[in-house]
Amino acid sequence: MARSILIVYAHPYPDRSRAGRALLAGVREMEGVSVRSLYDLYPDFSIDVDLERRELAGADVLVWQCPFYWYGMPSLLHLWIEKVLGHGWAYGPGGTAVCGKTVLWVTTTGAPVEGYRPGAMHGHPFEAFVPAISQTAAFCGMKWMPPLVVHGAHRISNDALGESVNRYRALLDRLSLTDAPQGAAPDA
Repeated sequence: MARSILIVYAHPYPDRSRAGRALLAGVREMEGVSVRSLYDLYPDFSIDVDLERRELAGADVLVWQCPFYWYGMPSLLHLWIEKVLGHGWAYGPGGTAVCGKTVLWVTTTGAPVEGYRPGAMHGHPFEAFVPAISQTAAFCGMKWMPPLVVHGAHRISNDALGESVNRYRALLDRLSLTDAPQGAAPDA
């Protein structure tokens, strides 16, 4: 039986993101995939926590798809995590609703991968920015997959973007069938 995948998509300016739109369009119609576009659903940031929890409870795999903003996630996705993954539901006493679910972070960066190293624009390898997000998953007992990162999204070629979309689709195909082994989500 195929596993269900919930993509929580959060881009405050999706019309400005060719890469984000292409990634989402490439997987949106896949069997077993549902999408919650937070900035479309909650432009006032008033999240329907009960509805979001029902959607998440019915999924086997959770994907956080968003741009990498100021060394983290966009504010509405961060708020979604704060509200939906609440104490007593996702962690703490009685908080087992998401325990064992697989979580994948799919993100785009404006800078090329070379910008993520000591002495470069961002001063650290991209992997140095991942722990706050991966720890969120671990704190809730979820299985963390290495992120799928599309670097240099502002200038990515059509061919490279197409390859990233294909990697995303292939990864979701594998995740829909079974847990993918660690390391299965290579950086772009």
